[in-house]
Amino acid sequence: MRANLVWQQWSDSPSQGYPLKLRIMTTSTIINLQEGSAVPHSNQERWQAVLARDRSQDGAFVFAVSSTGVYCRPSCPSKRPRRENVTFYRSSREAEKAGFRACLRCRPRATSGNPRSELVKALCRYIEQHLDETITLEHLGTRFQQSPFHLQRSFKAVLGISPRAYADSCRMNQLKRNLQAGHSVTRAMYDAGYGSSSRLYERTASQLGMTPDKYRRGAIAAPIRYTCADSPLGRMLIATTDKGICAIQFADSDDELEHGLKHEFPFANRRRDDEAMESLKHDLLRHMRGEKLNPSLPLDIQATAFQRRVWSCLQAIPFGETCSYSQIAKTIGQPKARRAVARACATNPVAVAIPCHRVVREDGDQGGYRWGVERKQALLEMEQKGSLKRIGDLRM
Repeated sequence: MRANLVWQQWSDSPSQGYPLKLRIMTTSTIINLQEGSAVPHSNQERWQAVLARDRSQDGAFVFAVSSTGVYCRPSCPSKRPRRENVTFYRSSREAEKAGFRACLRCRPRATSGNPRSELVKALCRYIEQHLDETITLEHLGTRFQQSPFHLQRSFKAVLGISPRAYADSCRMNQLKRNLQAGHSVTRAMYDAGYGSSSRLYERTASQLGMTPDKYRRGAIAAPIRYTCADSPLGRMLIATTDKGICAIQFADSDDELEHGLKHEFPFANRRRDDEAMESLKHDLLRHMRGEKLNPSLPLDIQATAFQRRVWSCLQAIPFGETCSYSQIAKTIGQPKARRAVARACATNPVAVAIPCHRVVREDGDQGGYRWGVERKQALLEMEQKGSLKRIGDLRM
């Protein structure tokens, strides 16, 4: 039987893998990962790093093999060459000037030269390849020659999530792929690195929104109730499972809304229940007209680790205010992920509850919106009026 992953002190809160409020990392919190990992100066030291496939030396130098005409990074997984056939160069450019070509397996030209980023990339690859093993921060620290504290902190500084959250996301994605491929729940469970069925159901309940077996069969018989109602943005559909809201959609007609729900949950047992959802409908309508939404409103949505970070950040944007895609990317610690942030907004399944309409372009343009730019503009205008009304009420 495959072993469980054991995580120790890997998240800010042991009871929550994904904290609601994300911490903004500043330059003062970034640790220099080269401490305790000296760059080899002699060819003998470089050769020892090559023999050890030392990932911490990637970017420090490359080695070229005369018998193949190829140069590699120190951690290249290919078979080690004879020492007499090896020459060392300080950079890919020097190796190519000498007539060698880049290895297609380890891709040495992809090394950015940023030891922190390269370390985190290596950690990600290692976690992905060892999801079914017992791993602790101490184990990773020993493997990558870093203190567990520095390793944990550096990982979060680059990716914005803990190694534990990254591993959970990898395991969940693998489980979904296995189930979608038609594998049995047991086989999918062990192939994804879950050591027991209890751990599987514990971890997947909130992310799949249903049991793994139901997910495997396309959510057959999963009960979903929904209602349709008039709203300031046209017809609105609200759908819930027994755990919370799973969809909030807008369209011009009920037929269009019901078709969209069927596309989202093709095999679910969908049942319209206007009476039972009356209170929830009024809560959302009041929020759209300017009242604050209940923060404890239960949501039952599937998300990747990245989507969770973005959506949690959106929920922190104050009512009546906006934020740019670039600002969101910086807040989650990935300033270059502007387009990925936009995709996460576009795939938000619960409009209004997760306020993706509050994200605009840096130049002030409203940008796109899954339910139409006109609806986005109307929502922003309603919130701004509601915010001004609150200020006026406070001054009275």
